[in-house]
Amino acid sequence: MTSRTTQIGHVSDEQFEALVHHLGHSVPIEQSPAWDKYDSIVEGRDFWRRLAYSVDGEPQAVIALTEYTGRGFRFLWAKHGPIWVGPQTAESEAGLRRALRAYIASEAPHVAFARIHAKFPAPELHELLQSVTYDRTVAIDLTRDADDIFAGFSKRRRSGIRKALRDEGFELSDESGVNRDAFNELYEIYEETAERDGFGIYQADTYFSMLEGLGSHARVFVARRSDSGTAEEPRKPGRAVAWVIVTTYEGVAVSYYAGASAEARSNNAVMLLRWHLIQKLKEEGVTSYDLMGVDSERAPTLKGVGDFKRQFGEESAVDGAWDLPVKRARYRVLTILLRIKRALRR
Repeated sequence: MTSRTTQIGHVSDEQFEALVHHLGHSVPIEQSPAWDKYDSIVEGRDFWRRLAYSVDGEPQAVIALTEYTGRGFRFLWAKHGPIWVGPQTAESEAGLRRALRAYIASEAPHVAFARIHAKFPAPELHELLQSVTYDRTVAIDLTRDADDIFAGFSKRRRSGIRKALRDEGFELSDESGVNRDAFNELYEIYEETAERDGFGIYQADTYFSMLEGLGSHARVFVARRSDSGTAEEPRKPGRAVAWVIVTTYEGVAVSYYAGASAEARSNNAVMLLRWHLIQKLKEEGVTSYDLMGVDSERAPTLKGVGDFKRQFGEESAVDGAWDLPVKRARYRVLTILLRIKRALRR
């Protein structure tokens, strides 16, 4: 059996994107140079390197990694990477992991593990120490006719949108570029959403840093509600009741964060806002809108949002994230410490 020559090494931003685009692939925003500025302004993160992996001189995959600093350890995370430009098989993924692990051990010996995405499970891949991954999502094809997209929604949601469209109290707007003070109104809704649905959130600055860092690649859509005015007291500017942060890159939009007040849930504002932004993105030439993750065997905690997102269309498989230990002994210690910490909390 003839041995094959594998190679992995640093590439420039331009080389990275050229390798992907040469074969007609797109770059997920988290792997793109546009994401680097966001990483640079978030405490505990720093962009590390972009790498290319080849076999017998033929490019197979590229991957961009950001260094994260945890409590007493560091790791590299390639969100939605690697990007495969060659065949993606269990064997090719294993080959990349071997090369990547050796490269990191040599170039970043302080790193305990790398977090990468993979299609095929393997013994050396571990469930995430912290954070939640997903391997199923709902993505809406925006190249279709608007009527076809609308017809793909559940009957209940179509009815709710039609009802909301008849309500003159709604204002739907693109508030991208919102300033820090104005963002507080949206964050208060997010706090309400998190408390109601039982999930943890970061401080407001983390989300605003995303808007700052990504610039024009981060969009903010807001549904506002105003009470009916009178001749003596005209209608006042609407209060925010629901919002969505959407990233856009190379024709692909992704829903990242969203908040909705109890009022928005009762008057169809959530669905109305989604339909509004879908039409807006379609008009701008965006070809796909990814709702970012539904529940599966690996992600049972996403059931609530999964039930909501499936009302927009069919789900599909995506590569989930896994931890790849670089320093195996250190990773085992981290695993044990985290188990103890969780047990003490319980």
